[in-house]
Amino acid sequence: MVGNLQNNPGRSLFVRLVGPTSGPGSAGKYTDAATGDHGDLLDIIRERTGITRFPDLLAEARAHLGRPAPIVPDAPSPKKPNPPGGTPEAAARLFAASVPVAGSLAETYLRSRGITLPVSSTALRFHPKCWHRDEGQTRSIPRPALIAAVTDGAGVCQGAHRTWLAPDGKDKAPVETQRRAMGHLLGNAVRLTPCEDILVVGEGIETLLSVREAGPGLPVWAALSSSHLGAVLLPVGLQRLYIAIDRDPAGRRASDRLTTRATEAGIAVRVLEPRLGDFNDDLRAHGQKALRQHLVEQIGPEDRQRLER
Repeated sequence: MVGNLQNNPGRSLFVRLVGPTSGPGSAGKYTDAATGDHGDLLDIIRERTGITRFPDLLAEARAHLGRPAPIVPDAPSPKKPNPPGGTPEAAARLFAASVPVAGSLAETYLRSRGITLPVSSTALRFHPKCWHRDEGQTRSIPRPALIAAVTDGAGVCQGAHRTWLAPDGKDKAPVETQRRAMGHLLGNAVRLTPCEDILVVGEGIETLLSVREAGPGLPVWAALSSSHLGAVLLPVGLQRLYIAIDRDPAGRRASDRLTTRATEAGIAVRVLEPRLGDFNDDLRAHGQKALRQHLVEQIGPEDRQRLER
């Protein structure tokens, strides 16, 4: 029970748990007694996010519920000469136009976060003039950015994640929106290293690079958000999954959803929990050796040798 769709305090808006199977007051629907508004989960998402296209509403609902997108047969469709921004094609063009991280402001940024190991140019790159625009602005400004490729199980680029950087690269850009993703993210991930029979998956890029900094032999993927962490598609043949959570309620809920899915697939799961907010906070506060020891206490005995590679 809440006050309204803006989540203000109150009791006028509620979801009926038991009742008729159809109609405005049916089970699973919400009603705002103060305004007479009613609807379902998709209506709430539409109101809160401004999303209007039904396929986009379904994708957002799947992300909220931690469910992967359905697999449907490919259907032939005419190619568009100029795909709009936000498509996988646009993401692939942005990533292809970027340069390796080594020697760039992106490397300066990562080092400022305590990350010193080289990164794969198939996962992370740098763009010196990536267009940026905050909400409500009408003019885009080119800014340096760390670019991450969001790929599917076949290694095809389905999206891109941008982290805009300060002019000296020592921090994120001083703007309202410092990070933004584009393309098809649900079920996919930033594959920072190749996956073997084990995998460490979590939310943020710096978080997973910090885990790798302390355990260079651990394969790591970044799902980019708690919603997408719960829905990431796990590779065939995976035997053991480690979920590197952020210490917040959303991270724990995503971990629970992914744990359930992995366990149903016969995959052994362990949750890796940081001391502070996330593993990059731990790395910067306590250093690489302390983070490695903290991981040793949580990693299964069969995988501890990977921390020393």
